Amino acid sequence: MPKQAGLILAFLLSCLTHTIATAQQDLPVSNGKQYEIGEISVVGAKQYNEQTVIAFTRLRSGDLVYLPGDRISNVIKKLWDLDLFSDINLYATINGDKVDLKFEIEEVPELNKVTINGIKEKKAKDIIKDNDLNKGTKVTENLITKTKFYIENKYKKEGYLNSKVTIITRPTTDTVETQKVDMLVNVELSDRVKIEDIEFIGNEKLSDAKLRKQMKNTKQKNIIRFWKRSKYIAENFAEDKVSVVDKYKENGFRDARIVSDTLIHSGEDLITLKLYVEEGNKYHIGDIDFLGNTVYSDKELARQLGLEKGDVYNGVLLKERISKDGDPNADDLSNLYKNSGYLFSTINPVETKVENDTIDFEIRITEGKLAYFDRITITGNDKTKDRVIYRNLRTRPGQRYSQAAVLQTTRELGQTGFFDPEQLNPQFLNANPYDGTIDINYALVEQGASQIELQGGYGGGGFVGTLGLSFNNFSIQNLFNKDAYQPLPMGDGQKFSLRAQASTFYQTYSASLTEPWLGGKKPVQLQLSFSHSIQYRFDFNNRSRGRPDKDSRFLITGGSIGLAKRLEVPDNYFTISHAISFQHFDLKNYNVGLFTFGNGSSENLAYTVGISRNETDVNPIFPRTGSKFSLTAKLTPPYSLWNGTDYKALADERAAASSEGTQSGTERVAEIDQERFNWLEYYKVKFEGQWFTSLVGKLVLSSKVDFGFLGAYNNDRGIPPFDRFYLGGDGLGGYALDGREVIRLRGYPNQSVLPQDRSQTTTSLDRNDGATIFNKFEFELRYPITLKPSASIYALMFAEAGASFDNFRNYNPFLMNRSAGAGVRIYMPAFGLLGIDFGYGFDPIPGTVGGPNGWETHFIIGQQF
Repeated sequence: MPKQAGLILAFLLSCLTHTIATAQQDLPVSNGKQYEIGEISVVGAKQYNEQTVIAFTRLRSGDLVYLPGDRISNVIKKLWDLDLFSDINLYATINGDKVDLKFEIEEVPELNKVTINGIKEKKAKDIIKDNDLNKGTKVTENLITKTKFYIENKYKKEGYLNSKVTIITRPTTDTVETQKVDMLVNVELSDRVKIEDIEFIGNEKLSDAKLRKQMKNTKQKNIIRFWKRSKYIAENFAEDKVSVVDKYKENGFRDARIVSDTLIHSGEDLITLKLYVEEGNKYHIGDIDFLGNTVYSDKELARQLGLEKGDVYNGVLLKERISKDGDPNADDLSNLYKNSGYLFSTINPVETKVENDTIDFEIRITEGKLAYFDRITITGNDKTKDRVIYRNLRTRPGQRYSQAAVLQTTRELGQTGFFDPEQLNPQFLNANPYDGTIDINYALVEQGASQIELQGGYGGGGFVGTLGLSFNNFSIQNLFNKDAYQPLPMGDGQKFSLRAQASTFYQTYSASLTEPWLGGKKPVQLQLSFSHSIQYRFDFNNRSRGRPDKDSRFLITGGSIGLAKRLEVPDNYFTISHAISFQHFDLKNYNVGLFTFGNGSSENLAYTVGISRNETDVNPIFPRTGSKFSLTAKLTPPYSLWNGTDYKALADERAAASSEGTQSGTERVAEIDQERFNWLEYYKVKFEGQWFTSLVGKLVLSSKVDFGFLGAYNNDRGIPPFDRFYLGGDGLGGYALDGREVIRLRGYPNQSVLPQDRSQTTTSLDRNDGATIFNKFEFELRYPITLKPSASIYALMFAEAGASFDNFRNYNPFLMNRSAGAGVRIYMPAFGLLGIDFGYGFDPIPGTVGGPNGWETHFIIGQQF
C-alpha cells in the first residue's frame, strides 16, 4: 500500500541519523530492571499493518530493555513525532525475565471534506489552498491550530480585529474502515474596527495634527475624509510609527522615538491609539568632512550632497542624499559614483562629534576599482532577432559601468513595444570587485506586437468603422521566405501597416512602412506612406437624413517620405525628423464651406521638420514619470515670391466679384480661388507637451498642452481651405481628408467646437470650416488596476479645456470650452486598446444657444493578436 511504503521510507531515513537500535545505549530510569523482549503486538492499526508500526519502533524480540528506561521512552516519543497517531499507549506483560509489549494506538483521522461558513466562496477556496486542506490530509491538532491562527490573522490584517474562528471536526464513515473526519470552519466576521482617536503623549515640538498627517494608512475617524477609511491594521500601524519618527528626524530631532503605544477598546468596534513620544533635543549640522574621495573633490561632493553647516539636522534627507533606496534615477552621491563607473563604491555617513546641539559628520567613501561590463547577454527573445535587440543596448562589453546606461537600455527596450515593460529587469551577474567586472543579462518576455485593428465610433458626421493590419515587428527581407511565416515573417523590428477607414460620408485607404534603423547601423528611421481618400458632401443642417450626396465628392491622393534621427546633443532623448509630402486634391461639385471652387484641383507639396524629446519611463502604455514634447513646422514653397501673380489685384477683384451677388460674380470668385490655391502656400506650426508625475503610490498625473497655428506667407493670397484644425469629441475622426487634424476635446460632439466670436451665437454648424489656431490643456489622474502581460487596465479622471480661432485678433487663451469626466483604458494582446470616456461639457457648443452641452460618451474599440 502507498501509505505503508511512505511509513517505511520515513523509517529508513530516520535510521540514517540515528545509531542502530541494537547498539543504542539504554539507561534505566528510577531503578528500572532489565528484561528480554518476548512478543511485540500492535492494536488499533487500520491504515498501516502491524509489522510496519513495529519496524518503526526498532524493537525486536530478544532485545534487552530497561523498564522503565530511556529506550522505551524514546520509542514512544518518536511514534508521537510521526503525527500519525492521536493516542498511544504501551502495555507490558512480565513473565520472569521476559516482557511482552503491546502498543495500543489510535490513528489520526484523514480529512474528508471542508466547509467554511461566514465568508465568500472565493476567499474560502483561497484559505483551503493556503492551508493544504485537501482530501486525505492528516487532521492533527497542529493543523487545526495553524488553520485557526491563519484565518484570524488574515482578517486582523484587513481590520476585522474582533472576528472569531471556530473549527469543529466530525467523524464520517468510510467503506474501507479508514478513519475520516469532516471539518467545519465557522468564521464570524465583526465589523472592521475603526480608530476613534489617535493621541500623542509627550510631544511638545510637533503638534498632534502634524504627527497624524504622517500616518498615511492609519487615520482616525473624520466625516470629511471619505477617501481613506479609519480601519486599524497592525502592519500599517507599525509602518506609520516609523513615519512619525522620520518626521521628527526631518525637523532636527535625531533622538526622537516612540517609547510605547497602547490600543484601548473604546467601543464594540472602536479603538483609541495612544502613542507615547520622547522628542529629545533639536540638532543642527556642523562640519561635514569627506574621507577617501579621489575621483571627486570635496567641493563637488558637498555641492551634490546639498547640505551645509548650520542647517537643521534632517536624518531622512541625509540618508536620501547619500543613497535613496528604490530610486535608480535619484540625484544622490551613490548614483554619482555608479554613473562614473564605480559600481563597487560604498558611502557611509558617520557622526564623529555631538556637542550641544551640533553634530559633525564624516562621509567615509570607499571608491573601489572602476567597474567594466564583461558579458552582455539577452534571453527570452523567441521572435525578435538578436541584432534588433543589441542595437538598442546602451551597454557594451568593455565599456565602463554606468547605471544610467543600464536604465536607458531598459527604457528603450520597453519603448519598442516588442517586450512586456513590466517584466524588464536587468540581471546583474558575476560581480567581481577584485577584477572590476560585472555581467548583465537582459531577461525579456515577448508580447504580441502585430495587430488587427477593428474600430468603431462616431466621427466625421456619422459612424466610423476601421479595419487595419499593423505588423509592428515585421521582417520585409523574409517576405518571400515561406518558412518564416509563423504566422507572419517577424523579428526585424520594422512596421508595416495597411488601413481602411470608412463612414457614410467618406472612405480612406492607406499603407505605410517604417524602418527604424536604416542600414542597420545607426538609429535613422525611414518612413514611407501612401493614402487615398474619397469624401462626399455632408450637409450639417440635414444630418438626420444620414445620406451623402455622391455627386459632390472630394478625392485626395498623396504620399510622403520621411527620415528621423536620434540625436546625441543636448542629450540622446532628442529626435529630429524631416519629411516631404505631396497631395493631390480633386473636387467635383464640392461647393461647401471654404471650397468656393467646387470643380477644380489643388496640389500640396510640403516639407515638415520636427524636433521631439521623449524621456518617459519604460512602460509606454502607462508612463509613471518623465515627459515628452514635440515641435513641428510644415512648410510649403513660397510660390508667390516667383510665380509673377499679383495676388493683391486678385484679392481686390475677388472682393468686387463677391459683392456683386450675381451668378457670374460667384463663378468669378471660384475661378480666382482656383488660381489662388492651385498650389497650396502656407506654414503650419504645432507644439505638444506632456508631463507624467507620480503622486502617491501608483497614482499618476498626466498634464498636457497642445497648440497649433496655420498661417500664410502672403496675406493677399490668404490661408488655404486645407490642413485646418477641427476641435471636439474623441478624436476618432483623425483621417487624412483635406489634411485636417481632429483634436480631441471630450464632453462635446466630434468637430463641434467651432472658431467664432463668443459674443455671437448665429454661427451655423454647416460652416465648420475648421480653424487656423487652437489651444488645449488637459489633466488626467490615472490609476493602474493591473499592468500584467495579459491585460493592462487603468482608470482615469480628466479635466480639459480648449478653443479654436480664425485669427490672433480673436485669440484669447482664457475663453475655452471646458469639460471633465472619467474613463477607463484596457489594453490586451488579444484585443488591443479598449477605451471609454464619459465627459461633461460645461459650456454650450459654439454657435448654439443654451446651457452646458452636458454628457457625451466617447469610445474606441481595437483588436490585436
